[in-house]
Amino acid sequence: MDSLQAQHPTTLLDDPQEWASFGRPCAPSGAPAELPAGATPQEAPAWESHVVLSGMHCAACALTIEDALRSVPGVLAADVSATTHRARIVWQPAQVLPSGWMAAVARAGYQALPAVDAYARTQRQQDNRRALWRWLVAGFCMMQVMMYAWPAYVAQPGDLSQEMETLLRWASWVITLPVVCFACGPFFASALRDVRLRRVSMDLPVALGMAITFAVSTAGTFDPAGLFGREVFYDSLTMFVFFLLTGRWLELRLRDRTAGALEAVMNRLPDSVERRGADGATFTRVATRRLAVGDVIRVLPGEAFPADGRITEGSTQADEALLTGESTPVARPLGSAVVAGSYNLQAAVQVCVERVGSATRFAQIVALMESASLQKPRLAQLADRVARPFLIAVLLAAVLAAAYWWPSDPGHALMVAVAVLIVTCPCALSLATPVAMLTAAGTLARHGLLVRNLQGLEALAAVDTIVFDKTGTLTRDGMALQTVHTSIAGLAHGDALALAAALARQSVHPASRALCAAAPADAGRWVATQVVEEAGRGLTATVTDGQGAAAPRRLRLGSARHAGVGAGEEGAHGDALLQVVLSEEVDGQGTAVELARFTLAEQLRPEAHAVVQALQHEGVAVHVLSGDRMASVRRVAAQAGIAQAQGDCTPGGKLAALQMLQSAGRHVAMVGDGLNDGPVLAGAHVSFAFGCAVPLARAQADFVVLGASLALVPEALLLARRTLRVVRQNLWWAALYNALCVPLAVLGYMPAWLAGLGMAASSLLVVLNASRLARLPGEKLRAPGRAQAPGQGLAPAALEAV
Repeated sequence: MDSLQAQHPTTLLDDPQEWASFGRPCAPSGAPAELPAGATPQEAPAWESHVVLSGMHCAACALTIEDALRSVPGVLAADVSATTHRARIVWQPAQVLPSGWMAAVARAGYQALPAVDAYARTQRQQDNRRALWRWLVAGFCMMQVMMYAWPAYVAQPGDLSQEMETLLRWASWVITLPVVCFACGPFFASALRDVRLRRVSMDLPVALGMAITFAVSTAGTFDPAGLFGREVFYDSLTMFVFFLLTGRWLELRLRDRTAGALEAVMNRLPDSVERRGADGATFTRVATRRLAVGDVIRVLPGEAFPADGRITEGSTQADEALLTGESTPVARPLGSAVVAGSYNLQAAVQVCVERVGSATRFAQIVALMESASLQKPRLAQLADRVARPFLIAVLLAAVLAAAYWWPSDPGHALMVAVAVLIVTCPCALSLATPVAMLTAAGTLARHGLLVRNLQGLEALAAVDTIVFDKTGTLTRDGMALQTVHTSIAGLAHGDALALAAALARQSVHPASRALCAAAPADAGRWVATQVVEEAGRGLTATVTDGQGAAAPRRLRLGSARHAGVGAGEEGAHGDALLQVVLSEEVDGQGTAVELARFTLAEQLRPEAHAVVQALQHEGVAVHVLSGDRMASVRRVAAQAGIAQAQGDCTPGGKLAALQMLQSAGRHVAMVGDGLNDGPVLAGAHVSFAFGCAVPLARAQADFVVLGASLALVPEALLLARRTLRVVRQNLWWAALYNALCVPLAVLGYMPAWLAGLGMAASSLLVVLNASRLARLPGEKLRAPGRAQAPGQGLAPAALEAV
């Protein structure tokens, strides 16, 4: 965004052309929807926008912003995450514009900026720098104040004169002023906002504690003989401010590092790109959101591709880790497809844009991650509901503690109240669940598994049965050549494959693709003409030798019946394998002579057997449900080590089999990728879909596997179980911390500085404990061949299917 928008972001964002830069059209329910051809943005029934929020510090802030947004006419839904500081707003352009609901956020005391706006990133960097400066000022002043307070701690009665003690108090007061006026700024600003709006947040008791401590110490400095003159607490004030700021700073850094995958993904697209002009020779830099289908752009090495397209000039290598979870570079020669969000690694290329904005695969991935990041797991919702009543109870407890101690020592009474206000802050309770869940989701995202539903992590931890689909899930897409049998003397296997590949190149049938993939390097010498394909049966063509060494031949490739040689051995293998026959016509009457037979079979994924063993080792039962023929299903299941297999299933039959398992008390996860997997994916407790799955299957899944490795399924299961353990540990720690520290504070055994240290340490411990989830367990399950090579993983054809 330019400087003008940085100065006036909300008014310029009312331009309908800007809406797509931070949102997408949707149905009033929030479900994805596309604008009809030729429709303007204003004609959409609703828009879903994503913004980054500044000024947030706790779960109570999130609830406040949600209330403010939902009160705006035309805003249909609002979800705010206290952990990621992001919001999702569904609004109707006929009733309200972005400036309207952004103004409501501003009236609540916060600022909303487009989630993919460059100004939002700049603003966040500025906020981080200010936070660092506040921490540095608090630390420096704390050391100075402690130096002035030290003589009072070690001096014996009569060692310090009244003049010296007064001088040290005044010096401490002067050094404390920068802490109160600058370092404490966010706490006081948030508290004043709460008072003005008549609400309670976690910063209110903290700010009250700071203000009371400074006021009592100032009174003791100005009037040493007065009610509060016996002792000053500048050292306690500066120490607990420093501890609080330390905790927040470290918490922010850890949270960004462990659970910040969403922002890293959101910021992958460049803000601008070089677009070829009408003269076909010059390139001018334009905003990425201004690209249209058909534009030709130039992408330099090190830049991310801003849209889906096809290379029209040059060749390079691309980093598609976002799509596959693997960082192995992928060759992208002239004519190959590139996807938005992947990085150009090698050379400058020109790309013809084929999909932009929400139509790109990148936008779909971002939409899934945004949806997950704004969800509130059940335990987090409970913590949010508890937060506000708990804060009110904290304020009442502080008042009662002060009233109890006041008759004996007013100064001590107020400091007891300060300790209660600070030590009981429920930050750790509010962070316990969401920071662990988002850390786990970020870890999975970095390895190629998107968490579409955070509730799915909680449900996955309880899974005791996993059901796999066969085709495209346990097996690779397509088929693989198993054996070659030549039927005439003198015909080598390689020659037979070369002849078959000449016909197979004219078809997109899975068997044809398998033969082409297995053909020798010199197979291109044979050229097929006069090709006729009978759907479901085979091909007939005239094959000529490009080198002129052999006469043209009329060949057939397909089933034994199509090849004109009868059933032969085809029935001996039943339905488990597929046989393709190559034959040659020897006269004009259709008489054919068999040349070779090719046995094809679905290829089991190399990691499938290890994945099944790992799941069984974790006590998880493994089943196969497939619509394919029973013999084929049993063969694949036996290779993978799965005893429970069922074939010939209709979509309804799959769902019925799954419901039988559930009625027996099983918690079932379903892994599939086909259209007929949609109902069973929706009916399972937890569901996985592969990234090349059809949209219906992907829309029903809780997890989306972007790469091509089954190993992510057990890895996700192990991480989900570890995540729930971490969540329980965090909740128990938050409860234990308050159970131990609140009585100590009320009884006067906890000074303010120790209360501040305890509060900071409790929140920091929760985040540190969650950071253990940043490493994916079970990575040894991955097959050595998982690293993507050209042509593997998500091929351009698979990308087009998404």
